[in-house]
Amino acid sequence: MRILFAGSPIFAVPSLVSLHEDHQITAVLTNPDKPAGRGKQPEATPVKTQALALCLPVLQPQSFDPPVLERVGALGAELLVVVAFGRILKKDFLDLFSRGGVNVHASLLPKNRGPSPITAAILSGERETGVTVQKLAVKMDAGDILGVRILRLTGRETTGSLSDTLARTGAELLAAAVKEIEQGRSNPLRQNEEEATYCRLVSKKDGRIDWTADVRAIERMIRAYDPWPRAYSFYNGRRLNLLSGGVYPESIDTMGKKQGLVLATDNRYGILVNAGGGVLYVSGLQLQAKKPLDWRSFLNGQKDFVGAQLGE
Repeated sequence: MRILFAGSPIFAVPSLVSLHEDHQITAVLTNPDKPAGRGKQPEATPVKTQALALCLPVLQPQSFDPPVLERVGALGAELLVVVAFGRILKKDFLDLFSRGGVNVHASLLPKNRGPSPITAAILSGERETGVTVQKLAVKMDAGDILGVRILRLTGRETTGSLSDTLARTGAELLAAAVKEIEQGRSNPLRQNEEEATYCRLVSKKDGRIDWTADVRAIERMIRAYDPWPRAYSFYNGRRLNLLSGGVYPESIDTMGKKQGLVLATDNRYGILVNAGGGVLYVSGLQLQAKKPLDWRSFLNGQKDFVGAQLGE
């Protein structure tokens, strides 16, 4: 089948590679290169990099004006496949494809519609998540469901590790759904709008820790905001990223002590910080403009850290 593939981040790459094996990718639609790094040099999306490696044509329009619509229409693609493209595609674009469009979404729709479903699942402490392949609809993530794969969560996943798993799972599910469409065997199921929930785009400020929050919520923040924007606090006026940690399982006296106070260390767990409803242990840290360190190495360079008040 002739397919136009639209995607941008690394999450979409396994799906592109999988479809390329069995179908004709007429072109790959991805976001324009953006300045990155200290030198602000233009950087291609991971999907563009992969598309060029596969010798596929790449389209990077700034907008979807009539000339772009005409160019896409001339490709003769039957099906549009969207995987984390990151931009809204309107009806006039969707109408270019005789078999319509499908989308891979990293949640169990209609739960966690929106741009950050993996982060949202970890933040809320969900026990399961998954991938849904849906028909593209004008309303965001509201299309009929073509396939679902459920994944049980252990409570140790980060957004980075869970994204890798769901990207591979989504590629497998997508390949099966596209095959059914090609053979005329798809059986779409309508979503239950009453069960729909939504997540929003993550911003850099979302990672800032409120030490009065429940310690279990802070632990989930550390995992949910890994690799970006990181859960962070402040130490002596400098940003301090918390790279890894968890809920301290032992009993410790925190009576009369302020949340955010660095209490002590534990050789088995790391640095202990007072938080709402318990104590957080921190095993990996990164001070602003410094390298990531394990907790022992960090303390070697910050001799007065125990007893410090974080967040002020």
